[in-house]
Amino acid sequence: MLKKVLLTGLIAISASVHASEIETEDADTSPPSPWESQVEFGYQSSKGNDDSESLNGRLEAGYTSGQHRHTGEVKYYLSKEDGETDKDQLSLNLQSDYKISPDYYLYANFKGLETEYSAYFKDYTFSGGLGYQVSNTERLLLELEFGPGYRYQNPNLDEIDDDDLIFPETVAEAILRGNVNVSWQMLDNLSFASEVTVTTGRSNTRIDSEVSLTNNITEEIALKIAQSQQYLDRVPPGLSKTDSVFSINLLFTF
Repeated sequence: MLKKVLLTGLIAISASVHASEIETEDADTSPPSPWESQVEFGYQSSKGNDDSESLNGRLEAGYTSGQHRHTGEVKYYLSKEDGETDKDQLSLNLQSDYKISPDYYLYANFKGLETEYSAYFKDYTFSGGLGYQVSNTERLLLELEFGPGYRYQNPNLDEIDDDDLIFPETVAEAILRGNVNVSWQMLDNLSFASEVTVTTGRSNTRIDSEVSLTNNITEEIALKIAQSQQYLDRVPPGLSKTDSVFSINLLFTF
């Protein structure tokens, strides 16, 4: 289901972006396009419960107009060992925001993961709540979000390994979600970004964090270095509660 939603969304996004570019070319005096998109790919190494090397790719698109802001992010992860596919994973993160005042907004978020090669067949999280922009300038963006939600996880019992940070149980529960997002334009060609998401429910509390530095090579091409971590407060015996991933990617902005 997730792949069908992804393909439909990508087609719609591509068509909209292309139409926007044509309009901009025909009328140079038109306002900036409300569309923004990024394509990212590169090398990744994992340390912790999983030691591997792999390739990854990411596509992000955003649309901002008036009180509305919509963002979509697709990540693809491919790992091979001894010439055979070890992981083939597709994840999708969608969010819509609606401004109710200069500083506050309402948000709705969906995060989904589907794969046949990992510990989960399906891992879905839905959330909605209130967001607050502590700062929203060209140099610094700082946003806080909090709200209730729902989590569904269906484990892939045939693929669970001894080093997977999950239990062989189906999860369907209410959750609370908190998110902190920071983007700082340190220099004209150097930016810092950090995001921390806390998802807590009866089965587990999960903390996802990412810190990155992006160095612009040209206006459209940049080098991105990122460090991400996943923390779970409940894991199978003998496993570390934290997994980390370091990546170096090329980033293309449109």
